[in-house]
Amino acid sequence: MDKKELAEFLRHRRETLRPRDVGLVAGSRRRTQGLRREEVAQLAGMSTDYYARLEQQRAPQPSVQITAALARALRLTLDERDHLFVLIGHNAPARFERSEHVSPTLLRVLDRLDDSPALVTTDLVDTLAMNPLAVALLGDQTRHTGLARSGYYRWFMDPAERLVYPEETHESHGRAQAARLRAALTAGSDTPRAARILAELQERSPEFVRMWELQEVARYGHCKTILHPELGRIDVDAQLLYTENRAQTLVVLTTRPGTESHSKLELLSVIGHQQLTP
Repeated sequence: MDKKELAEFLRHRRETLRPRDVGLVAGSRRRTQGLRREEVAQLAGMSTDYYARLEQQRAPQPSVQITAALARALRLTLDERDHLFVLIGHNAPARFERSEHVSPTLLRVLDRLDDSPALVTTDLVDTLAMNPLAVALLGDQTRHTGLARSGYYRWFMDPAERLVYPEETHESHGRAQAARLRAALTAGSDTPRAARILAELQERSPEFVRMWELQEVARYGHCKTILHPELGRIDVDAQLLYTENRAQTLVVLTTRPGTESHSKLELLSVIGHQQLTP
């Protein structure tokens, strides 16, 4: 680990960013140029003390997971991310392992969305980032690990995944999941992992096998209705923004002004995770 170069690189990148670049409010009494150390630490999910020691050349080598979190927090490009991994002493991830690094372009847009639920997903429906309103509407989808990171896998293997969608849409939603997995299997960013998901589902889910045998292929498809545990049915429109290679997608959920769904989403933006009923 090149502690001196690492400290200088982190400090420079931190001072280059502005609070608005990462969705933070600057405030009127701000003295620090760029982001504060505690702000970077918060964005990366680590302690302020540990991050400060990295800039002071006093910290032990960060893990691969922490390195990836730092790259996301500092909104690094792929080249900058690879440089960070080398400075810390790790091999840079393969460029096709896109799930480890959220597109800085999509993150910049996500940071500015505070009135609509929005999330960044991969072409295997791994959820990489969510804004607070998306978490309040859908729950924290970034917490999953292993094959369960994929929404395709969870749909057929985790009954809780279906609670978010009306029962009458389950058949069409399941067919869309199978069709999108077929597209990811042949033209996706991580075809080996798609193949592992396919093998697991073929062995463990008769429902998936039935839908897979329909030979349907699709790259897109989003449910138009969400069931919130407190607010009930919310009808949404999904607006999509892709990276150039279409490996990652920013999904923005909107409602039509003047509708009951729009009012519910406005209420949700106020109450967040608070429970409405005893």
